[in-house]
Amino acid sequence: MRPGEGRGDGPGRAGAFAIKVAIADPRAATFVFDHQKTMYGGKRIAAGDRIFVFASENEGGAGLVAMGTVTSASASARKPGIERQTPRVSIRVERTALATRRLGRAELKPFSHWDDGRPETELNFKFYRQATNKIVGISAAAAAFLERFFT
Repeated sequence: MRPGEGRGDGPGRAGAFAIKVAIADPRAATFVFDHQKTMYGGKRIAAGDRIFVFASENEGGAGLVAMGTVTSASASARKPGIERQTPRVSIRVERTALATRRLGRAELKPFSHWDDGRPETELNFKFYRQATNKIVGISAAAAAFLERFFT
């Protein structure tokens, strides 16, 4: 079992979501992310879901920057003629809080024992094992861990 699989708020449903993406203004009140790659249940994101926003360090960001609520989500159309495609979605997020402490690749890198069940390991696995930008479903334990960075 990979970190975070089998955990959540119902069959096949993650407790919350997280996105790692290039962000021009980490303090914006609203974020719009078009045609984002999804992995680990990220394609199930819907309006009303909670999401944690990470500014991609590969693109000059600082890791966790905000928490918000998804106000709209829609699947992106698949490109014709391409057999294997990662599902993509477009979402709009209203920011509800700014992170008060740093959490990024450097802080999560030590958590690489994939079977330890820690929320830090789940986040490291889902975001940094394959470093592409993406939306991922996260467990309730990972969401509770991330909430501590907003108080």
